[in-house]
Amino acid sequence: MRGDLTGMPNPGAEPVFQDLAAEMISKCYADAVDDRFQQIRSGKTLPSQSVRQLVESGFVVIPGPVSGDLFNELTAAYDEVMAVAAGPDFKIASTTTRMSNLLSFGSVFEDIYHYPPLLEACSHIIGQPFKLSSFLARTLRAGAPSQELHADLARGSEDAPLVGFILMIDSFREDNGATRFVPTSQNWTGLPCDRLSDTRAEHSGEVLGCGERGTMIIFNGAIWHGHTANVTPDARRSIQGYFVRRSAQSGFDFQNRLPPAARTRMSPLARYLLALDEPQ
Repeated sequence: MRGDLTGMPNPGAEPVFQDLAAEMISKCYADAVDDRFQQIRSGKTLPSQSVRQLVESGFVVIPGPVSGDLFNELTAAYDEVMAVAAGPDFKIASTTTRMSNLLSFGSVFEDIYHYPPLLEACSHIIGQPFKLSSFLARTLRAGAPSQELHADLARGSEDAPLVGFILMIDSFREDNGATRFVPTSQNWTGLPCDRLSDTRAEHSGEVLGCGERGTMIIFNGAIWHGHTANVTPDARRSIQGYFVRRSAQSGFDFQNRLPPAARTRMSPLARYLLALDEPQ
C-alpha cells in the first residue's frame, strides 16, 4: 500500500534548503556589493587629471574632506584619542606613534574614509569591489630620522592592488617629515631593499608630498615611499589607511573588532566599506 508522504519529514531535505538559502543570501549580497561599486565608479568628483597622475605617477595630492570648524573638531578628537590610547592597538615604533583602532572612538573620523574622490581613486586602481583594510592615527615624533624607502607590497603580491591615503592633520613640509614618493616606481619589479645600498638616503627621483593641514595624499601601495626626517621640535600628525580587494586579507578586522555602539552608528556606505555585513 502506497502511503501519502505529504507533510512527512524528510531528514535529508533540511541541509539542502539551508544550502540554497545560504547561496541566495550570498548572491544577493554579492549583487549589492557590485551595485555599490558601480555607483562609486560612475562618480565624477575626482578630476580626470588627478586620476591620470595617480595611475601614471603612483600618487596624487588633493584637497581633503573636511575643513574649518569640522577640521578643528577632528584635530581635537585625534589628540583626545592619542592621549588615552593603550593596549595592543597602540604602538610606539621607532619614529612614529600609532593607534590602529581609531574608528571605535567616534563618528568624527568617518568622513575621511568614505570621501568620494578617495573612493573613486580606489575604483580606478583596484578595479573591482573593495573594502577598507586599515584606518589609523599616526604621529611622527619630533626629531625623528627619515624612514627607509619601501613599498607597502610588491607589485606581484596576491593582495595587490592596494590604495593608501594620508590625511594631513598638520601641514606636511620639507622640514617636518613630509612623505616622499618615487614616481612610476609602482611599475618596477624590484623593491628598494633590492636596488638601493642605502634606503634612507635621498633618491634622485623622489618627490615630496607636501600640503596644508586638511590635504589628502592618495597613492598606489606599490610605489616606493617613506617619511622624511622631522627636524622640527614639533610632532607631525596624520590619519592613514588602506583599501584592498574585498577578497583580500584585511589589516584590521572591523567586522569583529568594532564595538556595538560603533557598528550601530555606521551608515550603509560605511557598513559596505568596512564589510560589516559580509557573510562569514
